[in-house]
Amino acid sequence: MRCKAVVFDMDGTLLDTLEDLAEAMNRVLERQGLPTHPVEAYRRFVGSGAGQLVARALPAGAQEGSIMRRSLEAFLSEYGTNWKTKTRLYKGISDLLDALCSRNLALAVLTNKPQAFAELCVNEFLSRWPFALTLGQQPGVPVKPDPAAPRQLLRHLGVLPEEVLYLGDTDVDMFTAVNAGMYPIGVLWGFRAEEELCKAGAREIIAHPMELMRMLG
Repeated sequence: MRCKAVVFDMDGTLLDTLEDLAEAMNRVLERQGLPTHPVEAYRRFVGSGAGQLVARALPAGAQEGSIMRRSLEAFLSEYGTNWKTKTRLYKGISDLLDALCSRNLALAVLTNKPQAFAELCVNEFLSRWPFALTLGQQPGVPVKPDPAAPRQLLRHLGVLPEEVLYLGDTDVDMFTAVNAGMYPIGVLWGFRAEEELCKAGAREIIAHPMELMRMLG
């Protein structure tokens, strides 16, 4: 394929955000007298936006109504205070981004993280590299795997879907790439397992960021 752009999911792909997300939500649960979860459990909770993270963390029967609204508001506030306490770039991501830039490939982020937090993370951890667009969860735009946001990104980059590699760590990411006609690449350093990625349509699986460069030749 002729690659003109590489698009990344954020949480679990570029950045290891798991502990900050888990600890923020657990503090919200604890303050309400609700059961908390081990950090590892949040690997299954993230990926579909803040609302779904909160709903999955709440006990059965509390995923709607006033408890849900209150918990989502509290989570966004709590995470807004502690979003970069333990978050870090995954090992090898810096080298990959340097290598992609040396080939003059366009870079972008496509995530279900709320837009404001996505921009904060790019500015804090990824400002060394010229990301052409950071596209997160926005009011009125369906979250991934709906193709609306990917199509917006493709228009901004001025590329065809088949000219884009999309890297992600969850089934949502693979479904997103397939729905938008991009080339789906599953990464194993993130939050989910290889079997899930393959079932969701991954065309390639990589275990280390720099494996992508060997794919590109």
